[in-house]
Amino acid sequence: MTQSLKTQWFGNIRGDILSGILVAIALIPEAIAFSIIAGVDPMVGLYASFSIAVIIAFVGGRPGMISAATGAMALLMVPLVRDHGLEYLLAATILTGVIQILFGVFKVARVMKFIPRAVMIGFVNALAILIFMAQVPHFIGINNMTYLFVGITLAIIYIVPRFFKAIPAPLIALVVLTAVTIYSGFELRTVGDLGTISQTLPSFLLPDVPFNLETLSIIFPYSLALAIVGLLESLLTANIVDDMTDTTSDKNKEARGQGIANFVTGFFGGMAGCAMIGQSVINVKSGGRGRLSALVAGTFLMFLIIVLGNVVVQIPMPVLVGIMIMVSIGTFDWASFTYLKKAPKTDSIVMVATVAIVVYTHDLSIGVLAGVLLSAIFFVSKISKIKVEKRLLDATQYRVEGQLFFASVEDFLEKFDFDIEREKVIIDFTDAHIWDDSGVGAIDRVVLKFRENANEVEVTGLDAGSQKLVDQLAIFKSSNAKLPTH
Repeated sequence: MTQSLKTQWFGNIRGDILSGILVAIALIPEAIAFSIIAGVDPMVGLYASFSIAVIIAFVGGRPGMISAATGAMALLMVPLVRDHGLEYLLAATILTGVIQILFGVFKVARVMKFIPRAVMIGFVNALAILIFMAQVPHFIGINNMTYLFVGITLAIIYIVPRFFKAIPAPLIALVVLTAVTIYSGFELRTVGDLGTISQTLPSFLLPDVPFNLETLSIIFPYSLALAIVGLLESLLTANIVDDMTDTTSDKNKEARGQGIANFVTGFFGGMAGCAMIGQSVINVKSGGRGRLSALVAGTFLMFLIIVLGNVVVQIPMPVLVGIMIMVSIGTFDWASFTYLKKAPKTDSIVMVATVAIVVYTHDLSIGVLAGVLLSAIFFVSKISKIKVEKRLLDATQYRVEGQLFFASVEDFLEKFDFDIEREKVIIDFTDAHIWDDSGVGAIDRVVLKFRENANEVEVTGLDAGSQKLVDQLAIFKSSNAKLPTH
């Protein structure tokens, strides 16, 4: 355990420090933009990003993953801030943390196994598209110099690593092009154009709201939504970082860590946040692997604001746009075009639907939940096909193949000929399984329907699970059994 913690903190010092610095710089415009989306002062997002990144470095379950203020969470806050103000948002942030801690304690992270691969691919691709779309207002239709700087930034990012890898190429682009902008006087939009940055540290405070049930009734729906969306995005991002680094992570510990980070952040004037796939990709691709990268990102972010605030506001937006375009390109799963051709049609539909819904709603949770629901519908449809073969031997035999449950009951009932009289009927379930009360009810109807015409009916071949269900629920085993009336 001690060795593992040592590796997580000090196994990649140089890579973690350099990537953390780059992430901190890239966090600033995003934190400001997300604050504007939520309708709060830019410092609320900046304080949140600082607090969450630092805390998650110590208590998170996925080393190398970056958590801060996010757009998905900001969108959920809009009605609460509009109707009740910042203080209620801070209270909701604290409650969000409590709910997420409980999610972690009760190991809700286990639900991740119910998210199909097609939904995961769709989630990643939709996020890549959203990251790119978020950059469009910052460089389309502004001026030619903006296009030039975006192009130069991308050229540095993709060409420099072929010759020099000691310092992350995005960091080189950021420092060099910021210096060029400051000393040349080129007309470019800067970070300062997004909002005012106060060069002050966050301070501890209690949200100025009444501590009563009325306040709880106001903030609880928002806190629950924030907790679910934040946890969903964090766990999906953790899976992506797991794949990128070929390592594993503790998802339940991550859930608790996200909760602790949000709980503390609410007391320091920050909004709720979660894992950021864009920043996590920047971190990993720039060499960040350990907990130190998140700690450096958070502390350097605050250092930039407090000490270098006057320089930070002069960082040209086209450079940050170029870095985020690199992130969107790196995030997008380009192999998914091949996947669309090779995968089953239902999986392809699920992936495309997930992308379309997320991009249309800008809500990752809605898209993922829709994808999971669609996958479930397709799965139920696929396994609900049931076959009943009739054989005329010493007795009339019906051999059932497939899964008998609520979705296959109607097809099952249509396979039987109830016109025969005074014969022996054998229904063989050797190649079938009964899953629920609807399945048992269907067997009841078949058996009792045959018995109405004085037929002798025998049900055979039930496996242990099916037999147990039939013994508990079946009506036909009773001597005075009759078909239920509806």
